[in-house]
Amino acid sequence: MSLRNVKVAIDCDDAARELKGIIVGYLKEQGVDVTDLDYQGEGDALYPEIGYHLAEQIRNRRFDRGILLCGTGLGMAMIANKVEGVFAGTCHDVFSAERLKKSNDANVLTMGSRVIGPELAKMIVKAWLDSDFQGGGSQPKVEQMRALERKSFHG
Repeated sequence: MSLRNVKVAIDCDDAARELKGIIVGYLKEQGVDVTDLDYQGEGDALYPEIGYHLAEQIRNRRFDRGILLCGTGLGMAMIANKVEGVFAGTCHDVFSAERLKKSNDANVLTMGSRVIGPELAKMIVKAWLDSDFQGGGSQPKVEQMRALERKSFHG
């Protein structure tokens, strides 16, 4: 998938506002259709509410992919994965970001502003957005994850 052919939503909690601004600027420079959701909720929204809101946007197909940022990226991944149809993973290196999409078909990337710097974050985002699901040996695993997800949500 070309960086220019994807609609991306991004959001963060207070720990990652600076990094979010850097990533938004970078994506715009690359010609990516990026939307900063800047979710506020009923006031000072915490990361669970922010992450859930973005994940709902992915589930409802308003965006192709989402990026969530917090201190470690871990909490954001946990809450995003609570939304049916959303597959999120935390990446702090380029190889994992590629595999997140190529092997696992994830539609949400999470990162931690207290774990990585801005230049590495840009490289991770680019690697993930430049990657497409490859199927092959990963296809049955992803199908099984989706089947287990349906079982979890629908009994």
